[in-house]
Amino acid sequence: MNKRQVIILWIIALVLGVAVTTVKISQNQKTDSSIKRSPGQTLLENFAAAEASSVEVRGASSTVTLVRKDSKWSVSERDSYPAKGSYVNDFLRTLSEVKVTQGKEAGPSFAPRFGMDESASSAADRGLTATIKDASGKELAKVSLGKNIESTNPNPNPMMGGSNAVGRYIRNHADSSAFYAVSEMFPSVSDEAKSWLNDEFINPEKIRLITTSQAGKPEFTWKLSRIADNAEFVLDGATEKEVLDSSVSSSAKTLLGNARFDDIVPSAKVAERAIPEKARTVLLETFDGFTYKLTLTPAKPSAAAGTETVLLTVDVSAQLATERPKVSDEKPEDAKTKDSEFAAKLKTLNEKLTREKAFAGITFEMSQATVEILLKDRASLIAKPATDAAAAPNPLQQLPGGIIANPPVEAVTPPVSLPGN
Repeated sequence: MNKRQVIILWIIALVLGVAVTTVKISQNQKTDSSIKRSPGQTLLENFAAAEASSVEVRGASSTVTLVRKDSKWSVSERDSYPAKGSYVNDFLRTLSEVKVTQGKEAGPSFAPRFGMDESASSAADRGLTATIKDASGKELAKVSLGKNIESTNPNPNPMMGGSNAVGRYIRNHADSSAFYAVSEMFPSVSDEAKSWLNDEFINPEKIRLITTSQAGKPEFTWKLSRIADNAEFVLDGATEKEVLDSSVSSSAKTLLGNARFDDIVPSAKVAERAIPEKARTVLLETFDGFTYKLTLTPAKPSAAAGTETVLLTVDVSAQLATERPKVSDEKPEDAKTKDSEFAAKLKTLNEKLTREKAFAGITFEMSQATVEILLKDRASLIAKPATDAAAAPNPLQQLPGGIIANPPVEAVTPPVSLPGN
């Protein structure tokens, strides 16, 4: 074999080597491209979030369905009570914008590894599955939220509650090529209906009168009243020895102020939750002319509630002054200013009345601690008498001029030392 033939063989070997390398690279690129979404791309392609009309979130033990009508979201499982529209809209917006940080090539059968096992009974293994549909019932998207992605940082960020979580695994059911890691945690997404409820509630202001009565009894149990918004409450019919506990008066001033309920009891389940024979009726009257008629009914123990709760219904009415009382020597410019202020306040009160009247006919579940004062009997409102220790006479005597005289101290005779001791 001459030199020329050897060179030709080397050239052929080199060409073959390049060809084999090219084929391998092509195969690797083909394998990588089987994952449909690359880092930096949005998880969902062409997701029409604005067309969403219903969102179903299914978990290990419960399911919640959110429905939009006339641009307002409601919770189906709670008699279509208004939902927190911001929560729903934020979820849809985040879902439409969330970007992939990493793709894990795996088919649907690998879902349990990522905390998305739809047959699991525990929340940690089951994860959540959200199905979004439009008004016609067409599915716009279906995703599952799985395990959190933990950071290897040994010092968790205190701003994140001390958690090492930096993201979450998510699956797009329309994409069977992979499971994806995203940096979003979706903390507000839950399969519990109560977590989606709009938490606006009544807010009695400037209470002047509180009257309570027991179920089946026409007479009131006790009554508290005060003569001005800056005055203390007094107990109706109290004797000289009955002094209202100061903590009761303090609590009465802010009763149900900015209160929050825990849940809504669907009308079909009220009978099985309530203890009607222990119900109590409460009337709250305010200096602004509002009257709140509350019915408080102890609730049967519930594992979901976790604490002792009461069922509350409310009916709100008001008699609002429509004209400002005039002052005889009032200047025209002062009258104009005060009329304007009165009109603005009346407008605010009417808006408040309209908003709070909408709560009629709904059964709210709330912690007993929120309405603790209303559940007390009359004797519990009275300040406890001073203890014996506090009532005992002071051994110190005060002399004229404010001088404190100590009680006489008996002289102690020292022991006598006998001879020989």
